[in-house]
This record gives sequence, C-alpha cells and structure tokens, in this order.
Amino acid sequence: MEVCANSLRSALVAQEGGAIRVELCDNLHEGGTTPSYAQIAMAKKILDIDVFPIIRPRGGDFLYTDLEFELMKEDIKICKQLKCEGVVFGILKADGTVDEERCAELIALAGDMEVTFHRAFDRTRDLFEAMETIIKLGCTRILTSGGHPRVDEGVFDIEDLVIAANDRIIIMPGGGVSIENVVRLVKATKMIEFHASAMSTVPTEMMYKNSHMSEGSRKDLDYQLSDIELIKELIYWANNPM
Repeated sequence: MEVCANSLRSALVAQEGGAIRVELCDNLHEGGTTPSYAQIAMAKKILDIDVFPIIRPRGGDFLYTDLEFELMKEDIKICKQLKCEGVVFGILKADGTVDEERCAELIALAGDMEVTFHRAFDRTRDLFEAMETIIKLGCTRILTSGGHPRVDEGVFDIEDLVIAANDRIIIMPGGGVSIENVVRLVKATKMIEFHASAMSTVPTEMMYKNSHMSEGSRKDLDYQLSDIELIKELIYWANNPM
C-alpha cells in the first residue's frame, strides 16, 4: 500500500500502519501539490519507508507554463539532493497526449529515483496510447482510476490496462480505494500495489472559538489525517481477499 500523505504526521501514521511508501503531498483538496522543503527533508530524516514527493506546482490542469516547468525541475533537483526514493508527476499537452519531451527531461533529472506518472494519466485522450508513451519514457508505475473519477467506475478499464501492460509497468489503482472496494479491486485487476489516502477527520482541540468566524462553528478548525486503523484494514483485506 502506498499512502497519499497530506503531511509529515500522516506519513508517520502511514509507516506505523504498514504502508511501503508515501506519496508526500500538500493541498489534497486541490489534488495534491508539491510539499515544502522542510516536509520532504524531515520525512527523509525520520521515515524508514520510501518517500515519493509529488512534483506539481499548482492545482488544476496538467498543462504547465515555462515558469511552472522550471519550478518542477528545481523541485526534482531538491528531491534528488535529499535522496528521495522517487518522485510523482505528469505533464500533458493541450490535445490530451502525454508531453513526452518535458516528461523525458524531468525523468533525466530524476536520475536513479523511481518515477510514478500520476493521475494526469486519467485526463489523457486515450489511456492505452498514453500508457505506451509512459512505458517508453521509462516510468516505474502509473497511478490511475481507469479514466474515471473513482476506481469503482474505472475497475474494468484498470483490468484492461494491467493486461495490456503485460508486466512492462506497474498499474497502481488509486482514487477512492476503500474498505468496501479493495477486495473487488484485488480480484478484478490483479493489482500488486494500490494507493489510498485513508484519512479521517481529527476534531480540533481548541477550547476557544471566535463566534464571528464561520458562524460560530468549530468544524473549519478540524483537519484530515491518515488513519492507522484504516490503513491496517486496507492492507489486511488487500492481502486476504475472501
């Protein structure tokens, strides 16, 4: 199991719960953006599992300006300096194809780090065409929900991708993986890795609340954190499908 960790705290929970790797992100409400230098550096300092920071300068689409592309290159250099095991990114062209030239440049910068092509893949015009390009580029894996918002809807497409990949690249389901569907995913897609955030809401411990803020509600002070019991349960059912 790879956990999509929205913070260093979540990454620590992921490790304790049995994850093999974290995709370290910020701003998950935007689909995940590049975490800070401090988050990456501290993660590498205190975690024993693999750390794969996402390289994404903003939310929204995956069509980047020259300036944004330069930021991505600098972030990959930082990850390499900090000895991260891998990075996660994806760049598309306006026509819905993979930006092979720019991705190749980032992969070259990554050097020995593994590269996961993230769910920009699900926005491509043809999943199988995109997969062949990504295989040619030399990525280690593709994170996908099968071209749909959630894996529940894309399960048969994921199965077809696994068959077409024929062990040339890892197809890693992600996007709505839950206790309710993980067994079905294992059986249908023959997945060997999967990706989930496995989060729950942590209520604020603030005693004081400003009644003028959020109409007096404290819910805006709650936050999301990876849930160790959920991680353990997902791993259990993924390894013990009935």
